[in-house]
Amino acid sequence: MAASVREKQTVALKRMLNFNAPPLKNTAAEPVWKVLIYDRFGQDIISPLLSVKELRDMGITLHLLLHSDRDPIPDVPAIYFVMPTEENIDRICQDLRNQLYESYFLNFISAISRSKLEDVASAALAANAVAQVTKVYDQYLNFITLEDDMFTLCHLNKELISYHAINRADLKDTDMEAIMDTIVDSLFCFFVTLGAVPIIRCPRGNAAEMVAVKLDKKLRENLRDARNSLFTGDNMAAGQFSFQRPLFVLADRNVDMATPLHHTWTYQALIHDVLDYQLNRVVMEEGLGAEPSPAGARPKKKNRKTYDLTAADKFWQKHKGSPFPEVAESVQEELDTYRAQEDEVKRLKCIMGLEGEDEGAISMLSDNTAKLTSAVSSLPELLEKKRLIDLHTNVATAVLDHIKSRKLDVYFEYEEKLMSKSTLDKSLLDIISDPDAGTPEDKMRLFLIYYITAQQVPSESDLDQYKTALLDAGCDLSPLNYIKQWKAFTKMAATPANYGNSGVKPMGLFSRVMNSGSQLVMEGVKNLVLKQHNLPVTRILDNLMEMKSNPETDDYRYFDPKMLRGSESSIPRNKNPFQEAIVFVVGGGNYIEYQNLVDYAKVKQGKKVVYGCSELSNAAQFTKQLSQLGQK
Repeated sequence: MAASVREKQTVALKRMLNFNAPPLKNTAAEPVWKVLIYDRFGQDIISPLLSVKELRDMGITLHLLLHSDRDPIPDVPAIYFVMPTEENIDRICQDLRNQLYESYFLNFISAISRSKLEDVASAALAANAVAQVTKVYDQYLNFITLEDDMFTLCHLNKELISYHAINRADLKDTDMEAIMDTIVDSLFCFFVTLGAVPIIRCPRGNAAEMVAVKLDKKLRENLRDARNSLFTGDNMAAGQFSFQRPLFVLADRNVDMATPLHHTWTYQALIHDVLDYQLNRVVMEEGLGAEPSPAGARPKKKNRKTYDLTAADKFWQKHKGSPFPEVAESVQEELDTYRAQEDEVKRLKCIMGLEGEDEGAISMLSDNTAKLTSAVSSLPELLEKKRLIDLHTNVATAVLDHIKSRKLDVYFEYEEKLMSKSTLDKSLLDIISDPDAGTPEDKMRLFLIYYITAQQVPSESDLDQYKTALLDAGCDLSPLNYIKQWKAFTKMAATPANYGNSGVKPMGLFSRVMNSGSQLVMEGVKNLVLKQHNLPVTRILDNLMEMKSNPETDDYRYFDPKMLRGSESSIPRNKNPFQEAIVFVVGGGNYIEYQNLVDYAKVKQGKKVVYGCSELSNAAQFTKQLSQLGQK
């Protein structure tokens, strides 16, 4: 896995935008101008990877949604990037009939079936446009890469494969099959793009196992079909630098239900928890209740601002996994250094205004000319820096408002103690009945974590007391109904997940950030520092990657799609530890687990870990799914 999945998927997209030929090295040549037509799925795949500017550099003048009203542009080639669904195929056939473009390059995100291909062919014949349909490709890109080491399967209709969808009480077998097929199709695309056949490990008796069995079968069938195999020949050459195959661990969300509800303390996970953060983009409403509008006036329209948090943003790459207090301090430091640079440029301007007055100024000019030249050349860089500092100041301030108004630091600390079974300094009832601490949802999340991690379930009388307090606080109790069932069920199956001896050390209140000049005033927020501990998903990975024997993972099933006979065994053939692993959580993932895996991989030299999940849900979305499950 020399190149990351993100790079490989980007290369595949650029190739596609260049009519499926490798992009030319000499950029002097003018690109061929063309139109890109995608559906919502294609849009979600491209947007985290390529900016509009990059698309333009590739010769894309227009990018349009397939199902929007499009005018004919008869002398331009069109590249389609869509899912092979019925309605998309119908629309493509309609485009052919209306002779919208000069030529058509059809790229399907996921493999297209024979019958649908025939539909396109007959439409092309009828429209007398066979010569215009230049190429048809299956791209196998049906997944969304968000980071170098993180991907998710779909964003648009993620409720179709969410935790709720898989764990519904009224789920039919046929529905379950369809959900599993959707997941497997995306995972298959992932491995085709990665160019590697993994060794698959999964627990027994849950959705993760169904995915593993189907994926193994699909990979195996593809490898058997030597003529059309996607894992041989030129597209594999790129992936062959590492001789060792990656380990693919499938985990089920039910292994650890506390983490998705947990209040977090690292930057990226906090943004995902309290702001509207999807596909690497934060959407914020500006100017919330700053000044009341005069009576009788129309309320001011709130400005929505979007910020993209990209791989090119160095501050983001460095701090997305840092505890929030550290981020606040770093934003302040960045701001100070930027101001110093800005002042330097102003000072030079001031001196330059002196020319022609006296001899002194002339001599100062000559050595300042050099300085000014360097200052001017660093301006674009300075402006970009300013944009990023403003971005992080705004985002961090918004997060801080949530932390302060909802006392999220208190929740985080208390939940960490619950999860690590350490002594609690105040009772749970106090927090639940404190009207200033958090929203009803925060209280519900805290109580659910308490309930999930408790060694023995609280007695009925205690539970009633808690329920009354929760209802008084305005909580919806339906998630608890589901968690009660879930706990009763897993109690038969296994012991509660162990969260390691995590803990947080309060470091006294903030020192540096407290000075009044700072924009991020952190008064009263605890300065908590994280201790490294492994969450259940990370621990499972560690056992399987390092080949450690552990009752938790010893009976995980083992699949090797390259073995001729699919032998059913949980005895791994290869005894060496793996260097590369992909962890995939069926039933939804979150940035807390992702960050935990990143921290784990940092400690292990030379190991690469990629995190994937069927959908990314924050605690609010996950609680909502639990409450839907609890209402039945």
